[in-house]
Amino acid sequence: MKSVIVGTAGHIDHGKTALVRALTGIDTDRLEEEKRRGITIELGFAHLELTGSQGPVRLGFVDVPGHERFVRNMLDGVGGFDLVLFVISAEDSVKPQTREHFEICRLLQIPRGITVLTKSDLVDPETLQVVRMEVEELVQGSFLDVSRSPIVEVSARTGEGLEKLKQELARVASEVVRKDSHAAFRLPIDRVFTMKGFGTVVTGTMISGEVRKEQEVELLPRGEKVRVRGLQVHGATTDIATAGQRTALNLAGVPKDELERGMILAQPGLLLPTRWLDARIALLEGARTLKNRTKVHLHLFTTETVAKIVLYEGEELQAGETAWVQLRTESPVACAPGDRFIVRQFSPVTTIGGGSVVDVNPMRRMKPKPRTEMLEKLSTGNDLSTLLVLVARREHHGLRMQQAIHETGWTMERLKKTRNEAKQAGEIVGFEDVLIAAVTLKRIEAELFTAVEAFHAANPLVGGISKQELLEKSELGEEIFAGALDALIAAKKLAIDAEQVHLAGRGVVMQGDEAESKKQIEEAFATAGLKVPALKDVLAGLQIDKLRAQKIMTLLLRDKVLCKVNEEMVFHQKTLVELKQLVSGLKSTSPKINVTQFKDLLGISRKYAIPLLEYLDREHVTRRAGEERIIL
Repeated sequence: MKSVIVGTAGHIDHGKTALVRALTGIDTDRLEEEKRRGITIELGFAHLELTGSQGPVRLGFVDVPGHERFVRNMLDGVGGFDLVLFVISAEDSVKPQTREHFEICRLLQIPRGITVLTKSDLVDPETLQVVRMEVEELVQGSFLDVSRSPIVEVSARTGEGLEKLKQELARVASEVVRKDSHAAFRLPIDRVFTMKGFGTVVTGTMISGEVRKEQEVELLPRGEKVRVRGLQVHGATTDIATAGQRTALNLAGVPKDELERGMILAQPGLLLPTRWLDARIALLEGARTLKNRTKVHLHLFTTETVAKIVLYEGEELQAGETAWVQLRTESPVACAPGDRFIVRQFSPVTTIGGGSVVDVNPMRRMKPKPRTEMLEKLSTGNDLSTLLVLVARREHHGLRMQQAIHETGWTMERLKKTRNEAKQAGEIVGFEDVLIAAVTLKRIEAELFTAVEAFHAANPLVGGISKQELLEKSELGEEIFAGALDALIAAKKLAIDAEQVHLAGRGVVMQGDEAESKKQIEEAFATAGLKVPALKDVLAGLQIDKLRAQKIMTLLLRDKVLCKVNEEMVFHQKTLVELKQLVSGLKSTSPKINVTQFKDLLGISRKYAIPLLEYLDREHVTRRAGEERIIL
């Protein structure tokens, strides 16, 4: 069955609670003080089932306070409305809170509504006609304009007009677009209490998604995971609740005093609490001029906090104007782009404007003009455009999938669908769970190629730059670095050998004296056999400087022309290969060999014998057993 949330709005004592009671048979004044004083202080709730043009529909009523002192409680409920019953007494006509409630509903962009003239039995037809004219003037051009929304005259006392109102409710409710049950689960908490035998219970209007019994949800802004022990919708126990329903959740393992109105229950990992929000704000006609960095009361669903408004353009915002702003909140808030909010003057407390959240993770260092251009793109509501902006602004750092969920409020399925569209369009590239703009990746590839070129120019005797050094110089994340490097290798622009990155086809470039020195070093060790000279003596006999000599030596070792047996001895690789073959061939006649036998066999001193035997051990040609070596 389709679920629709119907809110009441209007001035105190204009008959909102009596109207809901007449429609549903439920008294929404639940507090003793409310009954004693005859006014609604807290939110009240009721429900009713009607049949519309598209079948049965369940209406959940949220009765809000009308008194100026209780407007903040009214704001806790109004954020989840699908349609509003805008209540005006035929006796009193339009009053101050009538106008304020109307502006709040308009600022929150409640899509549909019905204007209800209550207490119509207490005035004569002429007065009723005058009130209708005043109301028509108030709502002209709005979502309640008489061209699209009816005005219904009723009397809760006599019942006159109630059937017509129910017919209009059924008709308008049928036109309401269903809330998305496939979106991520979110429920702003508006009541917290305990029930004997159950424990902690919270209630709220589910603004998106669905929740099931025994499901784990996240309590924000605390970031704590809690389990849903049980569910009720309109007083009836259920295993699943969906978007658009008034829902009570019995939470396991969390005491009542750790919960409060204004907290949010959400799909785990969906939202990241923040104190900075970029938004589009509209100031009401008649509001005071809003100066830069003014403090206001911010109302976002059931969350209320103090916020400082930072204007991105100019030092003042005039009444009736709109602007891009940043909201810097005193307490962390958990919300998603597109969420509507209301701002009230700090003192005296009156509603002055409202708007919508656009960016929940604003870039800290960005000039106003490019920022507002970016916000214009983010506010289009186009998923592909939004993702491209979020990826592009991360530049070479890339955007992780989980970061994208935090910044959009999307489900993983919606994000993957949009990511695939962007990939197919050639706009982004993905490495593991990191997304990067294709143009940014091309720039990174060019920068890596240039870095390798520069290294070769500065180090002609070194085969290439180490992969780790190149990564550190690039300041890239490992996934993006690896992806860019792989792309360059696939394009045959770079190559990698032994963890050294070099230009494809590029060898070591040597000058004439360097090439001659390389030849001298190699011959010195090749002709020495196993009785090799000291490395320092070989290098000292060259015609080039010490630094270049060491680089040539490094190159010979890297290319495995020479091999270091220990810190002091270097052998030609060909000599060591012949040694391994000789010792391995002894196994057929003598499976063991000691140091003396090894010395005599090769005609070398203990100075050479011990390091060479240790080398053979490391190469698994021999294995030491006491004073002997077993030939493997």
